[in-house]
Amino acid sequence: MMLQITPRQLKDWKEKKKDFVLIDIREGWEREAYNIGGEHIPMGDIMARLGDIPKDKDVVIYCEKGVRSVISIQRLESHGFHNLYNLNGGVCAWKDENYN
Repeated sequence: MMLQITPRQLKDWKEKKKDFVLIDIREGWEREAYNIGGEHIPMGDIMARLGDIPKDKDVVIYCEKGVRSVISIQRLESHGFHNLYNLNGGVCAWKDENYN
């Protein structure tokens, strides 16, 4: 079962300075328009950059609505990743909560 994190939980992690990695898999133009931080690894590049994604700490992957991140997490899980969280609802849900 895929791990999920809500925008509220992610905000708490950020505020508490939890040790985790945040990865934005959207396209560059989407990130330029609005982003919530983290490393930028576009979805199309993620399989070529497996070495850039740690397996020894929690990793939150996000996109615009949470669909591409689910697909990316499924692909990564087939390569032995079991520490990945999908941002439920993506950036849209984050914006809906009025977090900045």
